[in-house]
Amino acid sequence: MTVAIDRATGKRRGDAPRPGLGQRLKHGYQKHWYAYVMIAPVVVVLGVLVLYPLGYGMYLTLTDANSLNTGRTIGVNEIEATYKFIGLDNYADILWGETAYDRFWSHFIWTIVWTAACVALHYTIGLGLALLLNQKLRGRTFYRLILVLPWAVPTFVTVFGWRFMLSDGGIINSALESLHLPTPLWLEDTFWQRFAAIMVNTWCGVPFMMVSLLGGLQSIDSTLYEAAEMDGANAWQRFRHVTLPGLRSVSSTVVLLGIIWTFNQFAVIFLLFGTTAPDAQILVTWAYYLGFGQQPRDFAQSAAYGILLLAILIVFTSFYRRWLNRNEQQLAI
Repeated sequence: MTVAIDRATGKRRGDAPRPGLGQRLKHGYQKHWYAYVMIAPVVVVLGVLVLYPLGYGMYLTLTDANSLNTGRTIGVNEIEATYKFIGLDNYADILWGETAYDRFWSHFIWTIVWTAACVALHYTIGLGLALLLNQKLRGRTFYRLILVLPWAVPTFVTVFGWRFMLSDGGIINSALESLHLPTPLWLEDTFWQRFAAIMVNTWCGVPFMMVSLLGGLQSIDSTLYEAAEMDGANAWQRFRHVTLPGLRSVSSTVVLLGIIWTFNQFAVIFLLFGTTAPDAQILVTWAYYLGFGQQPRDFAQSAAYGILLLAILIVFTSFYRRWLNRNEQQLAI
């Protein structure tokens, strides 16, 4: 019997049964086998580098694994693993245990403050520099090159440079002392450690935001500015009603990326302080400290922190995208 497809609804017409899942998969493979072959290496690499570590890490969070009870080899002796399954006890201890505030919530609050401050500074300064570089200036290419340098230089070089400058005998304190100003303990006092971390990360992150927003500015139709100027709009009104709406799609993307990157920014904190500044550690560096910076190394708790970080970012991204979609629908109306 001939089976027809209704073009309006996409539904099948006729009495013939729908093919089973196995037949549909077989037909799809026969039709698109070349595409499956091309993506197979990517799937294998992702499985080995991402899915397997993630799955093993989730398993570790359900155990009491540490450096004393995991399997290891000492000389010619092989010691078998003796850790056991404990369920969700690690998560309960992290979130509601006796030391939950000192070990998780204090670092969580600081991580939120760190992320919000850094991304706000990245976007504000990046937008200001992008607006300047979007003007017709002499030597504009040279200025762009200079401003992109902090992003082009490897992170460890930049952070080590800042660490030398922020030390007690560094150039920053020497300059402040010559001006008869207070010389903060940048690498020792908790407040100034956090201030220095935000300052260094802002230096590293502004160029990316500037380049991204500059590309968005150059994609805005210049006739919109001409029309607004003819209608008598001043500079602030043109910025508010033309520039910002024109940057909406670019801004939403770079802000989301900035939040994810900053929330998981390991290099700046670790290279600036190592494990010597417990109150300046964000969640990701604190998880590293638990797993590799103390004795005994607590692999299960460290893995649990990683899963909690992933869950926080997934929830935030979901709400963020939903909020953006709702705003876009309201603007469309």
